[in-house]
Amino acid sequence: MTRMVLSNKYFGESTVRAKDLKHLVDQWFLLNGAFNIGDWIPWLRLLDLKGYAKQMKSLKRSFDKFHNIVLDDHRAKKDAEKDIVDVLLQMAQDPTLEVKFTDDCVKGLIGTDSLTAVVQWAFQELLRKPRVIDKAIQELDQVVEKEKWVEERDCSQLLYIEAILKEKLRLHPLGTMLAPHCAIEDCNVAGYDIEKGTTVLVNVWTIGKDPTYWDRAEEFLPERFLEKDIDMDGHNFSFLPFGSWRRRCPSYSLGLKVIRATLANMLHGFI
Repeated sequence: MTRMVLSNKYFGESTVRAKDLKHLVDQWFLLNGAFNIGDWIPWLRLLDLKGYAKQMKSLKRSFDKFHNIVLDDHRAKKDAEKDIVDVLLQMAQDPTLEVKFTDDCVKGLIGTDSLTAVVQWAFQELLRKPRVIDKAIQELDQVVEKEKWVEERDCSQLLYIEAILKEKLRLHPLGTMLAPHCAIEDCNVAGYDIEKGTTVLVNVWTIGKDPTYWDRAEEFLPERFLEKDIDMDGHNFSFLPFGSWRRRCPSYSLGLKVIRATLANMLHGFI
């Protein structure tokens, strides 16, 4: 996703910038997955026993430095071919916007996600279910000629491939928790009193495995999404792989297009 947003000029195999960014992303994933006792016992956060907070702050400064180089480069080369970053910078200069669009907003949209992980998890489940692979290949052979690659226009007809993707995201969402929300008023949820201003985290991993909503919840069954009309737009609260409404992942639409095409082409061309 970052490659698409920043364009290929930052990601040649030999470029220092590409290597620097890869190192930063690797560090981010490492720290993001580290067990931090302060997340469970809040008052221990102040002690930063493992030094994770210090490392995260240092990593943020490094990301800011990298992104500042990118933004300065785009501002300096106004006559160069335009990409998404240039569009975002133009929005930041628009005085008519109701909500001020700052450089920090632009940096936030130059993100890195786990599209590769989605495909990897999908194939992990598929390899356990040869029946599902056979059914997917049968659909691909009917919709797409065997000598051709799957294109974006084909994806709307690949209903079983779409069901495989949805089932993967149900069992293995991109993140266990959605972005933090804040209660705007006092409320009661499932018998728990939640005060106004409380930070609320939605556990999509647990929702995806809740037998209240899903029959045989622990099994990989793409057919369940052929029987029910459940989209990925956040309208159905039993399935929120990308969140919902304004706090939904901003790149989910583009990300889904990439994942669909990648998954379909790997099945169609290499299996």
